[in-house]
Amino acid sequence: MERTDLIVCRDLSLGYEGQSVLSHLNLHIRAGDYLCIVGDNGSGKSTLLRGLLGLLPPLSGTIQRAAELERGAVGYLPQQTRAQRDFPATVEEVVLSGFLNRKGLGFFYSAAQRSQALMNLGKLGALELKNQSYRDLSGGQQQRVLLARALCAASRLLILDEPVTGLDPAAAQDLYKTLAYLNKKEGMALVMVTHDLRPALREAGAVLHIGHGGTFLGSPAEYLASPYGRRFKEAAE
Repeated sequence: MERTDLIVCRDLSLGYEGQSVLSHLNLHIRAGDYLCIVGDNGSGKSTLLRGLLGLLPPLSGTIQRAAELERGAVGYLPQQTRAQRDFPATVEEVVLSGFLNRKGLGFFYSAAQRSQALMNLGKLGALELKNQSYRDLSGGQQQRVLLARALCAASRLLILDEPVTGLDPAAAQDLYKTLAYLNKKEGMALVMVTHDLRPALREAGAVLHIGHGGTFLGSPAEYLASPYGRRFKEAAE
């Protein structure tokens, strides 16, 4: 594994109960990457995220993770359920929960963790929300809070599953700007599943298309020149 590699997938196949959903994928995710995963419904995008997070073992092939990722340097922003949107906790409590995998046997968060949680809220322009109830926030505010929570878990890599789903256009644009800042200024590697292709292509460094007929991996320009990308352009015109 090269020094800058965070995750390397070699001839990877993933699926359930022995049935493959995604087959023969080769993928390198390196420090500072911004990868958008797009494609058909049911083609295996969320399955791939579960594999990258270590929640789903390969059917065949390998997933290699840098040692720092094995120690918990990954933040995850999943799709929200209705129950999660109504979670009865303060914003600060939700953000602090990103440290749960680092608490060990302690019952309380450390002063340093509380300080970092507030710093991450401030970085995302949401510090003034810290004492509010999470359930009372708008969709865009909730996503910023969950992103701050993910940053408490992450130091190198953020994995996001449809982060702008349910957001109005202005809130979605704000979230994309925040992600671009984290990638370019903070050096955070991003892996994002999205259906919102046009704005994602403006920021992504690479696109992985997963389809029922195969996969494509390349730059946004290469993607738009491919048969998969040409279909997208034709649908947008």
